[in-house]
Amino acid sequence: MPSTELVILRELLAPGAGFVSGETLAEKLGFSRVSVWQHMEKLRAEGFAFEAVRAHGYRLTRRPATLHQTLISAYLRDAAADLPVILLDEVDSTNDEAARQLAAGRAAPFVILARRQTRGRGRLGRVWHSEANGNLYASFAFRPHLPPSRMQTFTLWMGVSVCELIANFTQITPALKWPNDILFEGRKAGGMLTEARIDADEIRDLIFGLGLNVNSPATAWPGDLASRAVSLAERTAAPLNLNHFTAALLGRVFLAYGQFVRGDHADAFADLWQRYDVLRGQHVALLQGGRRIAGIAAGIDDDGSLLIRPPGGRLQRFHAGDVTLEKNP
Repeated sequence: MPSTELVILRELLAPGAGFVSGETLAEKLGFSRVSVWQHMEKLRAEGFAFEAVRAHGYRLTRRPATLHQTLISAYLRDAAADLPVILLDEVDSTNDEAARQLAAGRAAPFVILARRQTRGRGRLGRVWHSEANGNLYASFAFRPHLPPSRMQTFTLWMGVSVCELIANFTQITPALKWPNDILFEGRKAGGMLTEARIDADEIRDLIFGLGLNVNSPATAWPGDLASRAVSLAERTAAPLNLNHFTAALLGRVFLAYGQFVRGDHADAFADLWQRYDVLRGQHVALLQGGRRIAGIAAGIDDDGSLLIRPPGGRLQRFHAGDVTLEKNP
């Protein structure tokens, strides 16, 4: 059952809501108008502000700039409206916390958000800079009960879906570098990490982790990241409404997961990959253990493997590896 504050915020954020009368809120909640006012005072203490006009009601005039669990839930719509959102001030890793909650029997799906990670990590165990600076650290937990063979393109599909959400929400176009990096002109804005537990030849627990630089200023990066990292706010030249953006992202991921499980995403995947693939036609080098393969990237195959054509050689497929863009030889 939604909390009183969630019901109030949903009414005030409803499309075309404008002013909402205290009487309407009281009827919706089954409370007295005094009780409604008391709950709105609680929201004021959490960073909200309201304009109150006699005979018109209340209008929301200020929202918290940092992540706010109830506000995110209030923004969620359609099939994602009831998605459980767990917001933590600090955690070692949202992926690790999601795994702990799944192991403890928590019903899926749900999402773990954190304002800060102390041991955030990316692919190949790399450290993900995760300070409390207006960025997004999220892990989505699912129980798909699908064969592992179905999951080969999962991270790629989620990556292009996230890119599409960013493009639609911000009007700036990101790029995806196989297999899991979100870029703007070569600088990294986000990364993804998918982890799974397999029982009896099926994926029982699936965690999709996403770190995304949203509102961190250019001055926030430590020296070794300053030239390689970028936030959405840097690209748009203005901070984003973090809670609205987060809710839109949660809704998109939830939608994309459903499409993937049903298997009706293939055509959209092909179109989105063409749109956001930063490697196609570029000179690349792929490291796989002690082996280095250089050539021209030629997209991906049906299994999500990267296609590279070495100079004078045949097209090769790579299911894993660390790829970098190279200067033209």
